[in-house]
Amino acid sequence: MTQSLIEQFIILWVVIDPIGTIPVFIAVTARVEPSRRWKVALDAVLVATGVLMFFLVAGQFLIDALGISLVSFQIAGGLVLFLFALTMIFGDSKPAKEAGDVRAGRQEASPAVFPLAVPSLASPGAMLAIVLLTDNNGFSIGEQAVTAALMLAVIAIAFLLMLAAGPILKVIRVSGAEVISRVMGLVLASVAVDNVIAAFIELLRTTEI
Repeated sequence: MTQSLIEQFIILWVVIDPIGTIPVFIAVTARVEPSRRWKVALDAVLVATGVLMFFLVAGQFLIDALGISLVSFQIAGGLVLFLFALTMIFGDSKPAKEAGDVRAGRQEASPAVFPLAVPSLASPGAMLAIVLLTDNNGFSIGEQAVTAALMLAVIAIAFLLMLAAGPILKVIRVSGAEVISRVMGLVLASVAVDNVIAAFIELLRTTEI
C-alpha cells in the first residue's frame, strides 16, 4: 500500500512538475505587482485543480462510453506518458519552452490560466495520469479519494513554491530547474514503461484464462 502511494505521488509530482513551474511563474508575473502575485498563483492552482478534477470524475465515463478496456487504455496511456517523458528529456524543458512562449508574446489569456494552469500544472500528461490512476475497474472509491488527495497535495506544494519562486530561482537558477525537469522526465519514462509491462502481463494472464 505504501509503495503504491509513493508511486502515485511520484507520477503526479512528475507530470504536474511543481519545480518546473517556478521559472514559468516568474516569467508571467514579471510585470505584476509583487503584492498581487499570490493572487495569480492562487487562480492558477484553482483552475488547474478544476481541470484535473474534471478528468478524475469524467475520465472514466469517457472510457466506458467508448468501450475501451482497462488494459488497452493502460498500454496506450503508458505509451503517451513515455512520449511525454521523452519531450521532457530531449525536447525543450518546461521552464525553457513555456517561459519562452511568454517572452515571445504568445501569452494571450490570463497568465493564471495560460501558461500557468494549462499546460504548466494541468499538463496533458497530468490529465492522462489522473484518468489512469482513478479507473473504476481497478481502484475503489476510497483509493480514488486518496489519489485525489495526493493530487491536491502536489498542487498545494506547487502553490507554495510559486509563492517562494524568487528566492528558489536565485538558488537553483533556470538551468537548475531545467536539469530537475529532465531528471523527472527520466523518472516518468521508467514509470510509464513499468505500466506498459504490467498491462501486457495482465493481458497475457487474462488471455491464458
